[in-house]
Amino acid sequence: MAQRLFLKRVVVPSVKSLIAPAPSLSTCLSNGIRSHGLKTLTSSRLHPHCNLRPISTSTPCRVTFNVQDADDFQERVVGSETPVVVDFHAQWCGPCKILAPRLEKVVAKQQGKVVMAKVDIDDHTDLALEFEVSAVPTVLAIKNGDVVDKFVGLKDEDQLDAFLKKLIGP
Repeated sequence: MAQRLFLKRVVVPSVKSLIAPAPSLSTCLSNGIRSHGLKTLTSSRLHPHCNLRPISTSTPCRVTFNVQDADDFQERVVGSETPVVVDFHAQWCGPCKILAPRLEKVVAKQQGKVVMAKVDIDDHTDLALEFEVSAVPTVLAIKNGDVVDKFVGLKDEDQLDAFLKKLIGP
């Protein structure tokens, strides 16, 4: 209880005064996420006996997001002006765990030209059925609300780059 009061009265106001405005997505991608708008809170502003490590107060830029429900999918994927790569996966799927970081890496290299949505088929079976996902990992390319390409299974980074280039265009 005392710690909670301490945080509310001392730390939170100090942190709020240090927060920088959130950088835009294009700024993050061009300058690197860690090099823009980062301020830290150090223990020097707190009680001398408090020994805290610095914490980041910047807002991270995201090109990957988890779909929360069917309405969220409709709004952020189908309604997106930016092309979207949709990764249908499952927590128990070994190949999904291998593909996800590869896919995130190649999407991040596109510098905002494409975003990635992640859909857990166990949590969102309705979406998996709607898009006829019969195996995982299944990756869809969606542009202007329409599925324009699809693959099932593992791909290496070169194959993923080619998949994204077809989606984005020249």
